[in-house]
Amino acid sequence: MHSKEQISHDEYQKTADWLMSQTRHRPQVAIICGSGLGMLADTLKCQDTFAYADIPGFPQSTVQGHAGRLVFGELKGKSCVCMQGRFHMYEGHSLLKTTFPVRVFKLLGVETLIVTNAAGSLADGLKPGDIMIIKDHVNFPGLVGLNPLSGPNDDKFGPRFPAMSGCYDKGLRCQAMEIAKELGVAGLMQEGVYAMVGGPNFESIAEARLLHRLGVDAVGMSTAPEVVVATHCGLRVFGLSLITNKVVKCYEDTDSVNHEGVLEVGRLRSKTVQQLVTELISRMEINNNNTTNAV
Repeated sequence: MHSKEQISHDEYQKTADWLMSQTRHRPQVAIICGSGLGMLADTLKCQDTFAYADIPGFPQSTVQGHAGRLVFGELKGKSCVCMQGRFHMYEGHSLLKTTFPVRVFKLLGVETLIVTNAAGSLADGLKPGDIMIIKDHVNFPGLVGLNPLSGPNDDKFGPRFPAMSGCYDKGLRCQAMEIAKELGVAGLMQEGVYAMVGGPNFESIAEARLLHRLGVDAVGMSTAPEVVVATHCGLRVFGLSLITNKVVKCYEDTDSVNHEGVLEVGRLRSKTVQQLVTELISRMEINNNNTTNAV
C-alpha cells in the first residue's frame, strides 16, 4: 500500500537552513551509522552535536545501538556529518521519513554518502566479524512498491526514473580494498550483494534459502532506501556491511541470532571499521568550495 504522505521541498530546506544556522560546518561527506557502529562519529574533530529530537522535521530513532544524534565535525581536513542512528521501516516510519536526512544532506552540500550496517551472512565465505563492501543491493520492499521515490517526483532533487546500476561507486570500492591491504585486514574483506528485508523479525530458514539462491551475500533491514534516494539526488555512495552473524539456512542448525549479539560484534570490530572509513575519507577527491548545492 502506498503512503499518501508527501514532504515538500520547502520542508527539507527548512531543516537544512536550521542546521546551517546552528553550525559553521558545511559537510562534504555524510556517514550513516548502522547498529553498534555509532563510534564512527568519535573520529570527528571540532564537533557540533544535535539530538534528533531538536532538529525540525527529523524522526526519532528507537532502536538499541542507535544513539539518535547528528554530529558535525572535521575528519582529515574534510567537513563531515554523521548520523549516530538511522531510521527503519519496522519502527513505523514511512520511507519518506526513513530517508528524510539524505535529501537534507544534499541541501547542506554533501557530495558523498557512506552507509554502514550490521548484516547477517548468507554467503559461505562470509563469517561474523568480516566486512563486506556492498557492490549492489536487492531492495525487496522496493520490488513490491514500497519505494521512497513513490509519489510525485521532485525534479529539483532528481529525475523521475533514476538508474540504479552502478549506484555503489566503483572507484571508492576499489580504494577501500587497497586501504584494507595497507591496514593488513584484507582477509576480513570482500565485495558482495546486500539485500534489504522489512524486519523486525530475523529471516526464517525458508526465506534465508530463497535469498541465498538469488545470489544475496548478506541481509539486513536498512540501507537500500537511503541509497535509492542518494542516487536520485546525484550523490556518490559507498556502503559496507559488518557481518555480525551467520543466517541459519539449515533446519538441523540449533543456532539463532539476537540483537545483543549483533551489537557485540559491532564493538569488537569498531576500530577496524573506524580506521577503514577514516582513511577512505582522507583520500577522497571532493569539491572544496564549501558551498551548498543549488537544488
